[in-house]
Amino acid sequence: MIIRRDRYLNLLIGKMHNGQIKVITGVRRCGKSFLVFNLFRTYLRSQNIPDDHIIEVALDDDANDALRDVGELSKYIRERIVGDGSMHYVLLDEVQLAITREEMRNPDKQVRLYGLLNGLLRLGNVDIYVTGSNSKMLSKDVATEFRGRGDALQIHPLRFSEYYGFVGGDRSLAFGSYMLFGGMPLVLSKNTPDEKFAYLDSLFKEVYFHDILERYSIELPSVLSELVDDLCSSIGSLTNASKIAKTLKSVKGIDVDNETISAYLGHLTESFLFSCSKRYDVKGKRYFEYPSKYYCEDVGLRNVRLGLRQQEETHIMENIVYNELVARGFSVDVGVVDIVERDGEGRRHQKNCEIGFIARKGGQQVYIQSAYSMVDPEKEKMELRPLLSVRDFHKKVVVDRSVMPPWTDESGILHVGIYDFLLDESLIA
Repeated sequence: MIIRRDRYLNLLIGKMHNGQIKVITGVRRCGKSFLVFNLFRTYLRSQNIPDDHIIEVALDDDANDALRDVGELSKYIRERIVGDGSMHYVLLDEVQLAITREEMRNPDKQVRLYGLLNGLLRLGNVDIYVTGSNSKMLSKDVATEFRGRGDALQIHPLRFSEYYGFVGGDRSLAFGSYMLFGGMPLVLSKNTPDEKFAYLDSLFKEVYFHDILERYSIELPSVLSELVDDLCSSIGSLTNASKIAKTLKSVKGIDVDNETISAYLGHLTESFLFSCSKRYDVKGKRYFEYPSKYYCEDVGLRNVRLGLRQQEETHIMENIVYNELVARGFSVDVGVVDIVERDGEGRRHQKNCEIGFIARKGGQQVYIQSAYSMVDPEKEKMELRPLLSVRDFHKKVVVDRSVMPPWTDESGILHVGIYDFLLDESLIA
């Protein structure tokens, strides 16, 4: 089963021989290994790179347990590098397994793995590519530990364009399946809905939870589990550690302090299971410290976690729009704009209204409202009001479930159906 990941492959090819350590991160099972060890390796071979100049180590393979020791890993790699100046390509998978618990827990302790990678880079004839499933241990350390010699690339589960490129057929049927099962690549290898859900369920229980519990020495696994359930059930809703702690106490009878919840939220985002989007005051040009919104990295994982009990298509679509923007390289905030209204007696009242997303990349900024349906005039007025209140000249877009071709209204707002939005990047370029 070959699923094209052309965007990531081209980005990776573009980073070749740049004198930096390529750090490929993302949630486990999202396709990092396939990208590096299949698609990218195939490309290297197409460029006539001999196999003995491609050094591969998968640290999550139990056959390579001994190589999780940095000293053994260094010896293994260096023995395979020929000193004739010819370029060698080092591909290391799930390198966080070569970082000890002590190194991870103690910020003052030097991480030996980073020393190994920096040392290999100094040889001059080594191009290094590493994958990992924890942002704290990798991408957050790129700037400091690699001292400008690190180049991070985050991989995500399949976007709908990648998913649809593989399954084809009717767009609405494909999108309905995508909304339910998500974009974890191996889902597409499963034949029945039961097989798909069983696979996603096992990912949560046997991979993600196991990793988090082990790497962070979680003392309250039941709290972590309840926290995940809460985040999954409230995607697109404002929340913070204090609010979650109060909910757990009132609903579940679990008494836990804000600091623990905050730490567990950090673990979940560092493991790429969730992303946090902060609120941004458009007119005041400032961020609110809290509350924030959390989105699931994959809606299929979210759905199976909740046992299909909460299938609000509005929230699932909003999550998909958010993930799509992030996958395209945008930084995404939740917009807040103050609107002044008059009541029935003519008195002025100021209220906060929300713009679904503010997406930024380079010098580009786009306001995007995710609206499942706007068939009702009152609903349309409510969705458009925050966008109309912004007086700058940045593009404004409404994404809904319409099948109409994209069109622009008299206020300059672009209306785009979800299929066109997901399949045609040029619409918000």
